[in-house]
Amino acid sequence: MAVKIRYKSKIAIIGAGQAGLSAAYHLKNMGLKVGPDFIILDSAPHAGGAWQSRWDSLTLSTVNRIHDLPGMSFEETLATHNTEVQANSAVPHYFDLYEKEFGLQVYRPVKVEKVYLQGDRFFIDTTSTAFSVLGIINATGTWESPFIPEYPGASLFEGEQLHTRDYTDAAYFKGKHVIVVGGGISAIQLMDQISKVTSTTWVTRRPPEFRKVPFDDMAGSRAVARVEERVRQGLLPQSVVSVTGLPYTPEIEAMEKRGVLQRFPMFSEITKTGVKWADGTERKADVIFWNTGFRWPMAHLDLVVPREEGGGIKMSGRLATQVAKEPRIHLVGYGPSASTIGANRAGAAAARELVKKLGIQELLANN
Repeated sequence: MAVKIRYKSKIAIIGAGQAGLSAAYHLKNMGLKVGPDFIILDSAPHAGGAWQSRWDSLTLSTVNRIHDLPGMSFEETLATHNTEVQANSAVPHYFDLYEKEFGLQVYRPVKVEKVYLQGDRFFIDTTSTAFSVLGIINATGTWESPFIPEYPGASLFEGEQLHTRDYTDAAYFKGKHVIVVGGGISAIQLMDQISKVTSTTWVTRRPPEFRKVPFDDMAGSRAVARVEERVRQGLLPQSVVSVTGLPYTPEIEAMEKRGVLQRFPMFSEITKTGVKWADGTERKADVIFWNTGFRWPMAHLDLVVPREEGGGIKMSGRLATQVAKEPRIHLVGYGPSASTIGANRAGAAAARELVKKLGIQELLANN
């Protein structure tokens, strides 16, 4: 078995999406150098984070707002102002230019398999190389960890079971009856597209709450505060939609008029030919399309991040990015920072707090 060469640095950023690049920018802005002072590891072969895996029909006109990374606006990297540009090409292009502009060398594709503590250093084993650092900013995102809940009979179903991340375009579903499961923004957007080419049945765990009033800064702050309160107590974070509700857009109004938004409660089991409710009602289906979100990929940190009894992680720090029981590790994109604008702010806060905790600026000043 080949021995991996171990590289030594001070901070490792795991993940080069929005949060990871934001953290890297702020570390460099504080005088830290890529390589000896911090390293950036990313499992994807190219720049762009999860954006490079999104479906082709997700354009700049339909995606939730893309927030600028610090120091370079997204708009200035666009070759056109056409809002129908695919997000899965425009955003990776932006991230790639950003890495080059600020000299943020990213080790890729490098998948972190395990992190463990030895003395005062974290040892990071990856698929190709090994590293050791004093602190970690974990920004891995959730795209690689789709969540499909377990239901009786799932293995008997003779149709297809797909997840949001498997979606390519609506044409694939033509001629098939699709059970769309989930009450989030992605479920609504994709059901809108699919329902224009075939029949659908919408199923959610809770009745959807549509927000007909503007979602202003105050409402946004209240929503973030509720999620933050949970993670500071060590509870699992809630989904964004459960806190904010769904915006009542013209697209949703049109879906309502087409009768697409007739919602059914969750079924109790899956059969060979479809789904079945507790009262005996059955509905046949060719596809069960799970828009049930993602789970935060944490297995690589299991040995160094303590969990609370319910499975959550107790967080601290200014923006609740710091692991309370292991303050040399920050989780950006977890809990209240699970959005593009939240990830930006969290990346900055995590970088500053970790540098202070490790006393790195004092070390730099003395060298």
